[in-house]
Amino acid sequence: MQKQVAVLGAGSWGTALSKVLYENGCSVNLWSRNQSQVDEINHCHSNKNYLPDSVLPDGLKATSNLKAAVETAQVIVFVVPTKAIRNLAHQIAEFITEPKLIVHAAKGLEQLTHKRISTILEEEIPLEKRSAIVALSGPSHAEEVMANDLTTITAASENEESAKLVQALFINDYFRVYTNNDILGVEIGAALKNIIAVGAGAISGMGFGDNAKAALVTRGLAEITRLGVAMGADPLTFMGLSGVGDLIVTCTSPHSRNWRAGYLLGKGQEIDTILNEMGMVVEGISTTKAAYELSKEFNIDMPITDAIYKVIYEDAEVKYVILGLMQREGKSE
Repeated sequence: MQKQVAVLGAGSWGTALSKVLYENGCSVNLWSRNQSQVDEINHCHSNKNYLPDSVLPDGLKATSNLKAAVETAQVIVFVVPTKAIRNLAHQIAEFITEPKLIVHAAKGLEQLTHKRISTILEEEIPLEKRSAIVALSGPSHAEEVMANDLTTITAASENEESAKLVQALFINDYFRVYTNNDILGVEIGAALKNIIAVGAGAISGMGFGDNAKAALVTRGLAEITRLGVAMGADPLTFMGLSGVGDLIVTCTSPHSRNWRAGYLLGKGQEIDTILNEMGMVVEGISTTKAAYELSKEFNIDMPITDAIYKVIYEDAEVKYVILGLMQREGKSE
């Protein structure tokens, strides 16, 4: 039986995931609040603002009618920025009359509460209206998925059968999906790697080479793991796709908007100017504040996060903050 899937969010990643689902035989409703974007997808089979070089399948349909997208769906996939998750989840809850499988592919932490996305979804969508919550995460650029480039990601849930169902929905010959029962670790890794990517972009913008990048990624993974474990995650999760895998792809590619934002910081641009010019959400910026506050709450040493926080929120000069990391007291690895 053909699965009915609503994908909420027609940015680059939501569009790419919709393409995968459509090619796998699902009936997909791609939702956007922007009617002109919906019209472009339906009539021109493109999404130029997010994926300028990609052609969408003719049969992939978009809608601006949230109720219509959600009511008929068996599976609902959230692919909107973290800051939009709570309000959107609250909205769709009134349209749900029977349990739906809830999936999210966002990577961040809620400001002020520091809550993970699955926790927000649990709070806003009543238990009787959801069968399970699954996080979809891993090293994946939308542009490459649109080109059928080889990609591997993780479907994480406390409910193993639901994780396997999501695996079956998305897996094909170029898009491989593994399952994981540590949704906490997967979500923490997905969110915090964006901070390290901002740092990786900054050191590239400052002109440093591969040695510096390798050091930043390695030590970044160490501090992500420290905080994740303190919060209850399995340390092995951070050795997987949603940990070191996502770090590699996000910290080494100009496709990453977090890397690009960091690169421009390293070139001396102001953060407000960077965000205005990019015109898209850069999750690592807001996640830096949440992670910084969590590190103080859990008393975890996170020097790279501290450094990026000082640059973004305390107007510290990036050159001196990054070099200051090298002047810290010597320690055992």
